[in-house]
Amino acid sequence: MDRESFPLLLSVVRSQPGPLVQEGQWSTGLCECYGDMGDCCFALWCLPVFVCKTSRAAGGCLCLPLLDCVGCVPPASLAMRAAVRERYGIKGNVFSDCFYGCCCYPLSWCQISREMKKRTAALTKDLSPSPSSSMSKTQRTPLLYLDHAHVI
Repeated sequence: MDRESFPLLLSVVRSQPGPLVQEGQWSTGLCECYGDMGDCCFALWCLPVFVCKTSRAAGGCLCLPLLDCVGCVPPASLAMRAAVRERYGIKGNVFSDCFYGCCCYPLSWCQISREMKKRTAALTKDLSPSPSSSMSKTQRTPLLYLDHAHVI
């Protein structure tokens, strides 16, 4: 068969597919660290710094996670997980937050970090103009406040 008998169909990708974020659920599972290997490695090699940076990126106190070593229930992990759930409307309760904070501490912080990144990326995509819109060169898209956000 020759090449001329089959027409070559090309499709142009106008925008890259963005992260799919469903309301009421975490965008990634607890053990899906492979989705963000930078954070996974950061948490593996330097967990105290990782949790402090994640806490700061979420709008919490930089040193708050250092209180997690006091007692059997990590208060900062519990509070941060509950705050992220509340902010993004994710279903859950204080018992699940406590369980994940106690039994899956590093994985819980990695999930919180991934969630904030995905939600921020989805918000950025929603705010960006579509290529088909007739935007003049003088209009600007508002920037998101991402002070102290860590991107690896």
